[in-house]
Order: sequence, then structure tokens, then C-alpha cells
Amino acid sequence: MIRSSRAVFTAVSLWCVPLLLPAQPGGVKPTTRQQFPVDPSAGVPALGALVSARTSELAEVVARFAADQQGLQRRYDAPDSPAQRARIRAFSSAWRARLGELAFDRLSQEGKADYVLLDNHLRYQLALMDRADVQRAEVQPLLPFADRALALQDARRDLTTIDAQASARTLADLTRVVDSLRTLLEPAPARPSGDSVNGAPRPTRVPAPKVSRTVGNRAAEQLDQIRNTVGVWYRYYNGYDPLFSWWATNPYQKLDEAMRRYATTIRTRVVGIQPAPVVAAAGSGSGGGAAQAPRNAAAANEPIIGDPIGADGLAADLRHAMIPYTADELIAIAEREYAFSLAEAKKAARELGLGDDWKAAMEQVKNKYVEPGKQPDLIRDLANEADTFFAAHDWVTIPALAREDWRMEMMAPERQRVSPFFLGGETIQVSYPTDAMTDDEKLMSMRGNNPHFSRATVFHELNPGHHLQGFMTARYNTHRRVFSTPFWNEGQSLYWEMFLWDRDFHVTPEDRLGALAWRMHRSARIVFSLSFHLGKMTPEQAIEYVVDKVPFERANAEGEIRRSFNGSYSPIYQAAYMLGGLQLRALYAELVTTKRMTDRAFHDAVLQGGPMPIAMVRARLANVPLTRDGAAPWRFAERLPAPRPFPSK
Repeated sequence: MIRSSRAVFTAVSLWCVPLLLPAQPGGVKPTTRQQFPVDPSAGVPALGALVSARTSELAEVVARFAADQQGLQRRYDAPDSPAQRARIRAFSSAWRARLGELAFDRLSQEGKADYVLLDNHLRYQLALMDRADVQRAEVQPLLPFADRALALQDARRDLTTIDAQASARTLADLTRVVDSLRTLLEPAPARPSGDSVNGAPRPTRVPAPKVSRTVGNRAAEQLDQIRNTVGVWYRYYNGYDPLFSWWATNPYQKLDEAMRRYATTIRTRVVGIQPAPVVAAAGSGSGGGAAQAPRNAAAANEPIIGDPIGADGLAADLRHAMIPYTADELIAIAEREYAFSLAEAKKAARELGLGDDWKAAMEQVKNKYVEPGKQPDLIRDLANEADTFFAAHDWVTIPALAREDWRMEMMAPERQRVSPFFLGGETIQVSYPTDAMTDDEKLMSMRGNNPHFSRATVFHELNPGHHLQGFMTARYNTHRRVFSTPFWNEGQSLYWEMFLWDRDFHVTPEDRLGALAWRMHRSARIVFSLSFHLGKMTPEQAIEYVVDKVPFERANAEGEIRRSFNGSYSPIYQAAYMLGGLQLRALYAELVTTKRMTDRAFHDAVLQGGPMPIAMVRARLANVPLTRDGAAPWRFAERLPAPRPFPSK
């Protein structure tokens, strides 16, 4: 019988855990990362091929747009201020109008692709501003002063000569408004008996604004941002302009404290988040004060609120991603993919002598973690194993420098609470326990990052996954980085996971279970993320769903849901892993299985073409007819090859 996590932990002292797996995975036994030729010319490409490489006629147009957009974002740097909103909307509208003046039919396929991508990007930016207008109206009862406060920074960027005394009055006025709003949200003071005061009717208390927890949470986050922006404005003048400091220092300090208290009140009274605990400040043993724990330190224990965008919002985001399916249709696709993973997990469980009890098999796999301090060695060896496996096949070009230039760092404990698994790219960030974690946190991190789970994702993060993607996008069609989408980068890394499954990279039942854990996870991400934004699933229900459907530790599931809904990711980001991977899988069947392209030519073309919705990758590689509105809808799910089951023993 498989013991619980706590039982395993209490039975064995954490820092004396025996190594429960072979010394090195996959028979690889290096003591360092793979070495590369010392000849520097080995990493230099054939420059003639780069010189003659064909590019889009609109490459400079897209690059100019990206540079202009970045310049305006730096100039109008008060987030969501009146001036920023007006200028960016005008900019996007003007660019779209000017783009329409181009002779579309005279462009090459690559030029048409860039036209469609840029127009799609501009339309989406305008749609997001429309969405922000609606959300701003929802928080206006709590933040009616927002525009006036943000306009201070707009005026500074306009280089308007400061009127110190007028600025002080503005700060004082803002403080009065903020304090009055906070008072409305706090409990009413006890009233003496009687309905009148000195014979006059007692004044009626103004009712507090009525908003949902979601809107309240959004307002509190925006108030933090406003407070920061006003602080930037104040520090620009303070000390440099003596008259400003004389007039504005005290009013600013009062406003800053008023906004801090008001944000706390919103979180406490509207959202239901208890304030961070007060801890003793350094040196407080002798007359020292007390300090409130930092917001980011307390955030991991706060309730997960999120901000669902609804069916219309999802439809807009999916149009931008060129996904011609409804959210409900995508959930059905995810459930079909999950059914395959579940059947394969039961098959692996039977090989381990556990019948159909796939959860018991996953528990057995998770208990094969490496001892503390050894996770970097494990990740190094898994990276070497994947590199060797790809080097033996003609699937994709991995330049020598791309195999050499990645780095490894350890992830901080705070970061691990919302990113419980390692992250990758040019630097792979390893998630594993540190001595600052609690015992439960240590064990859950070790079990969740066991060798078999890690084996299925190291190449997802490094080569040919995120690291190779970054390497190529920095060197080919660099103008297209503005069109970055998780359907391309996350979908491509997930595609490689499915690709290697089909080519028997995972042979043992333990390694197959590790790969299936992630495949289940990506199916579940589609279901819980889209269901949340449709209003069909709460964050708490999403956690329970992941715990039931995916073999993650509960703390890891909570971290997964927290980062999915805390605003760090776009609403359909989590769905993009599996959906982008399936799109590439369908495109591979269309172009490579039919012998129209080789493996290497296909994979290199995807990487070197630059990031974009996968439908546009298909338009480029399959020469799909394009109009100004793009390509005809691509119903990729109807063309998917069946997943390859592992042969039964």
C-alpha cells in the first residue's frame, strides 16, 4: 500500500533521505555538462546562407511599429492614465489605417503574412482597450479619483511647469476623497440612542459602493499601481525643487498613507483578504518599531480571486490566436486528450503491478526523488540525455552555440510557491527545497520534481524547447517577436513532448508516467482555465479538479492555480500549451507525413519563421491563400492524427 506524503516524511528524516533511483537517469553518467569543440569557428554559421536568406517586404514596417510602440510606452508611463489611454488608442488606430493603404495583393506570401499578423495585433490591442474601458467603469465607484491622481505623472511627462502650491492642494484633495471612501467601507461607528441630534434629524450615512470581490480585488491592485505612480511623480521633484518640497512633502505623505490604508481596507472589507501579519522590525528590541510583512511575502497565502473575462472575452482572445473554436469545443478536445493519457497511465500502472490504480503508480514515481542538493546534477544529466538523443536523429537543427550557452540557477522559495516546477529558456531555473522552507513544502517540492516528471520537461525548457526558441527568434525574423504568442512558444515545447512520446523516448513505465503527468496537466489546464473564465469553475474548484485529474501535490496544484489567475498570464495562456501543440501536430501530419517537407526542414522553418499564431505558420509553410483578413478558418482538431499508444506488454 502506498503511504501518504506525511507518513513518508515522518518515517525518514528529510536531510537523510536515501537515493531512491539509479545514480544517473537513462544510463548517462557524466560528471559535468557536455563539452563542446574549443574551435570558436565551430559555432559560427555559414554567413552566405544568412546573406541570401529571403525576408518579408514588411519586416522593416513591423520593426518600425514595434520601435514606435515601445517609445510611446516609455513616454506615457503612467499605467492606464488618461493621456496614455488616449495616445495609445490613437496610435493603434492610425497605424491600422496606414497599414490598409498598402497594396496587399502585390506582397509575397511572407509579406502578406506580416500584414495579417500586424493587422491582427492592432485589432486586438484596440479590443483590449475596449475591455479595459469596461473594467475601469466597474472599479470607478471605488477609485473615482484615479484619473486625477494619474494625471500628475502625465503632466510631468508633458514637462508642464510645476505649481507647487497647487500640487499640494491637489494632494490634499485626493487625500480627503480617499479617506472618505475608506470610511464608507469600514464598520459604522456605534450610534447613540435616538433619531435626532439637538432636535435635528440625524444625518443618514452614505452607503458604501457595492462591487464584487473580483472588482474589489482589481481595484486594490490598481490602487497599488496608482500609489506607485504618484510616488514616482513626487520623487522627481522632491529635493530638486525646494519650493515643491516645502509645499508638497506633508500632503504627499498623508496621501501615500491614505492610499495604503484604503487598499488594505478594500482587501479586507470587500475582497476578504486579511492584512499581512505585523512582524518585529530589525533592531526592535530597543525602541524599534514593527513592520508589516511585504505584500509579495503574504500573497502566497491569500485567497485566489482572479478576474474572469467571460465568453465574449474568450471569443476575442481566441480570434486573436486564430483559433476557430468556442471555449466549450476546446474543453471537449481537452477531455478527449485526457482520456488517452488516462488509458496510458493505467497501462503503465499495470506494468508496475498496481492494476488500474494509476494514482498509486504516480505516488510510487513521485517518491523516487533525489536527495537534497542533487537536483542540479539530475537536471544537467537529463539535459545531456536529451541532447544526445536529438543529436542521433535528423529532426531539427540545434546549433553548437545553442547547446553551449544556457545556464542554470536555483529558484527562490517565494517564487516556488507560485512556480512549483522548474522554468526554462536561456537560464533553466531549478525548483527544489531550500532550508528556509517548511517540512511539508520541502517534501512536496521534492516529490513534484522527481526524476521521471523532470525527464519529460527538461528538453521542453532547454533544447529544442524554450531555449532554442529564444536562440532562433533572436537571430531569424526578429521583427516578428512583437507577435509572440504562447500557442507558438509553449505549444512548440509541448509538441516536442508529444513528438518524443511517439518516438519511444519514454520506455520504462516510470518515465512514461512522468510524461503522462504533464500531458494530463496540459489537458486539465484547458478545462480549468476556460471554465473559470466562463464562470463555470471557481479557483477552489479548479484546485480540486487538478488534484483529482493530475498527480500533483496539493501545494503544487494551488501554486498552479494561483499563477494562472493572479494576472501574470493572459486568460488563454494555460490553454495554449496543449492547443498549440495539437496545432503543430496536425500541421506535421499535413506537411511531413505526406512527404511535402522533411522533419528537419519543417522544424527549422517553424523556429526560424518567428513567433506567431500557428494558423499563420501553416499559411506560410503550406502557402495557404491569404486575404487582408487572414486565412480561412483552420479546424485543426478534425485533422489530428490519433495519439500513439505505447505497446501493451
